[in-house]
Amino acid sequence: MTTAYTTDSRFAQHTLPNHPEHAGRLYAIAHVVTESGLLERLVWVEPRYAEPDDLLTVHSSAYLARLETTRGRSLVMLDADTYATGESYDIARLAAGAVLAITDAVLSGDVTNGLAAVRPPGHHATPTRAMGFCLLNNVAVAARYAQRQHGVERVAIVDFDVHHGNGTQDAFYGTPSVLYISTHQSPLYPGTGAVSEVGEGAGAGFTVNIPLPPGVGDAGYGAAFERIVVPALRRFQPDMIFLSAGFDAHWADPLAQMALSLSGYDSIVRELVGLAAGLCRGRLVAVLEGGYHLDALALGWANTIRAFLGDEGCDDPLGPARAAERDIDAVLSRIQAIHHLP
Repeated sequence: MTTAYTTDSRFAQHTLPNHPEHAGRLYAIAHVVTESGLLERLVWVEPRYAEPDDLLTVHSSAYLARLETTRGRSLVMLDADTYATGESYDIARLAAGAVLAITDAVLSGDVTNGLAAVRPPGHHATPTRAMGFCLLNNVAVAARYAQRQHGVERVAIVDFDVHHGNGTQDAFYGTPSVLYISTHQSPLYPGTGAVSEVGEGAGAGFTVNIPLPPGVGDAGYGAAFERIVVPALRRFQPDMIFLSAGFDAHWADPLAQMALSLSGYDSIVRELVGLAAGLCRGRLVAVLEGGYHLDALALGWANTIRAFLGDEGCDDPLGPARAAERDIDAVLSRIQAIHHLP
């Protein structure tokens, strides 16, 4: 397999000291990816800025105008958690555009799959507002771009960030051509993602939420993928899959209370790589979302690159969680029943 990669040092211009979502996240990733020798094995894709027409397929013109007013200002708090500096709007456009560039590379057939190490993250950004450290919804914009520019009919988005991707859900809630599947801790920010949230109108059934209680780890996530994610993807038969890759479900992450290990993350990424190979000619794009323990984040991202390249093995020096895992059989059975999954 050939794997495309993009990132940019300019992402560091969007940062706020002592905020969980800071420039050091990508510095940690860059160090591990470079020192491991992975970077030289990837096909480099130059990022670009997303154009207004790209962003308007997901976000309202009024919201984009609001973001544009932050240019040149020292600091604007868009909500209690989400900041913008004078450079943030343009850096967010660069993050979204980097994902579009990777999407082009994959859909042109130049590479099998690809990864975009970008920030600010995107899956909480709704069509009309910034939320949860996110300014523009990178994955949602790319999904629409794949459909509009490349004629892709069915796009699946799998989101294993520990927080529910309410913005991505909102963007496609009435859309049957985009399947959104989210595993997330519940209760937790932003408070959305109940099993009963399944889409509306023509999109009913095309949103699949898998809310999990705190303490679920490798076995529970494995079961969720085996019983929900895999059969839902096979039924949908996507032409392309995007992965909203957040590494904050790791047991060491300071912002959540899940028990996933790096080995557990590796197993579910490899499941997705195999599914993409069978369903959509390997067309899989991973886009960075959350992850706030720097070692877990960087190692998890590097393991994801290895899985995309087809390498064997997983680097997991942090080891497994030490607490007993929660049983989630009842939760998964309810989701199976709601979505008529075998």
